[in-house]
Amino acid sequence: MTRPDGISRRYLGKAGLLLATSLAMPALKAQTRQRKLERTRIVIAVGGKAALGYLPLTISEQLGYFKAEGLDVEIHDFGTGARASQTVVSGAADVCSGTFARTIELQFKNQSFQSFVMQARTPQIAFGVSVRTLPHFKNVADLKGRKIGVASLGSASYFTAGLVLARFDLKPSDVSFVELASTSSALAALRSGQIDAISHTDPVMTMLEQKGDVKIIAETRTLKGTVDVFGGPMPSTCLYSAGDFIQKNPNTCQALANAIVHGLKWLQTAGPGDIIKSVPDIYLLGDRALYLASFDQVRESISLDGLMPDNGPRTALRALASLMPEIKAEKIDLAKTFTNAFARRAKVSFKA
Repeated sequence: MTRPDGISRRYLGKAGLLLATSLAMPALKAQTRQRKLERTRIVIAVGGKAALGYLPLTISEQLGYFKAEGLDVEIHDFGTGARASQTVVSGAADVCSGTFARTIELQFKNQSFQSFVMQARTPQIAFGVSVRTLPHFKNVADLKGRKIGVASLGSASYFTAGLVLARFDLKPSDVSFVELASTSSALAALRSGQIDAISHTDPVMTMLEQKGDVKIIAETRTLKGTVDVFGGPMPSTCLYSAGDFIQKNPNTCQALANAIVHGLKWLQTAGPGDIIKSVPDIYLLGDRALYLASFDQVRESISLDGLMPDNGPRTALRALASLMPEIKAEKIDLAKTFTNAFARRAKVSFKA
């Protein structure tokens, strides 16, 4: 139908659409600028990437989720969380994929670091006693004077061991800790009788358990097991960085959080075949069934949405202070050790 003045309704519709589009352009451009990454190349330091606690990082890397966010991510594995943390503190890496408790320890040392997306909501550590050297083990008190293997001093495996010992009034000084960063060294030390107990991650612990080498007496693979050991929710692996880096690169940190939450969402429904296809063969220890069994052990502990669990930071601080008396709880500002802002936005975007 044509109006008396010769202007059609279709024409008016097109004109209105063009006008609306032109008015929206400044806002669209502003949003585009706002989303522009401050940095596209990011170096992430990690300690022991084959451990299942870092599986979300591996999945986000292998499935191209970092690239989908416009990031060129380079991941360097330093074997232990302590070395990975030192690399970020020195500025040689931008972000650390490590345990949340490290941010509290760094604040104690007057260094401001903050977690901005969680990967695991429990430490995924199991504590096992050697069947070979302690065949008649009765309780934790039997470990006095014995050697206990951990990933590294100050690691989640070390703190887990310390709290297990504390149940029977044993102090860390009542035993000898042996650092066993690599999978091969951990397996060899236990099986050769060099250590009497081991506190470590999966898939190492599942392998030792399946082969009958250890008797598991405590675990933080599950939410219940974690509460039994730590007395509350104990957040574990996360991405953390210096406070200044996060403030100066908010869009880059959001992209990193998006990639991790995307990986977490994928893991919620991933089947055995999906996992095997996505994880590098070297992480499988030559035994796919073992790896999948390990994954089943810790699946519950994987974060669902990247958010910090309620009361998690307080549990972590309590655990640290109990084993490191020099850390005074009243002098730690937990609000500065983490932010949920990035994970919350990613959660909405991916419906995690």
